[in-house]
Amino acid sequence: MATERDIKRRIRSVKNISQVTRAMEAVSASKMRRAQAQVQATRPYAEKAREVLSFLSHVRRTQAADQPLLQERPIERLGLILITADRGLAGGLNSNMIRTAVRAIRQWEEEGKEVELITMGRKGRDWMRRYGPPIRAEFVGIGDRPVSDHLGQNSAAADSKSAAIGPIARICIEDFITERYDAVYLGFTRFHNTVTQVPEIRQLLPIELPEEDFPETMAPDYIFEPDPETVLDQVLHSFTEVQLLQALYEAIASEHSARMVAMRNATDAAEELVGDLTLTYNKARQTSITMALLDIVGAANAVQA
Repeated sequence: MATERDIKRRIRSVKNISQVTRAMEAVSASKMRRAQAQVQATRPYAEKAREVLSFLSHVRRTQAADQPLLQERPIERLGLILITADRGLAGGLNSNMIRTAVRAIRQWEEEGKEVELITMGRKGRDWMRRYGPPIRAEFVGIGDRPVSDHLGQNSAAADSKSAAIGPIARICIEDFITERYDAVYLGFTRFHNTVTQVPEIRQLLPIELPEEDFPETMAPDYIFEPDPETVLDQVLHSFTEVQLLQALYEAIASEHSARMVAMRNATDAAEELVGDLTLTYNKARQTSITMALLDIVGAANAVQA
């Protein structure tokens, strides 16, 4: 049975841990609010960009073969951009994303397709190094505010730990154009709210054309200068990078939300454990005092006898 000293030492250790988890929860809450605002500010732009791109592709449907990023071909080799966090302590965030990616990879391999990875984040990279398919490229330490040159941003616009995602986009685009990959998919965790983050696998390249014709009322919403064909030629690469950047924003917001909830749960568990240990300590102390009193009473009775 643990002594009073052991129990007191354990209570002190648990209290120290709870202080750390409470501080981490506060930090994650602050970062989560900033990341959530970032997602909500950029999501409409990314969705509208995807809509415009689909519309432009529809305009040139008969000439889609001229555009490398729209070119569909039989899929024998594909690349998966896997976005995970650099750090843990985020509950099941990273394991859920890795599990979803592994399911997709196994399905592709069962269909006879070769898979390569482009990893963003240490957790996914470390796991895939041991158990996954070959890694084409890896990126870590991207930071909480990645930037895109195509959005008129540069590295000076973000904090010192941020990095531009241009090299990541160039790798997947060049590999698709040179037919190293017949398709490129994007694996990330979509942010829904503070307690809900859902792993998602989405096709990035070739850019999917709409299955049905756009409504005729949609065309007047857009005015393209000098013409849709020229605009399409210029924006394909930019819009592809925008989709990648938005997925990264979603993953960052999901990471901070998951870590905040995990640290809150850890703090609550630590406080509950401190209460249980305190009760155990009081019981042990009471038992010790009772035994001492019994020894004194026994000794006094012996002296009187």
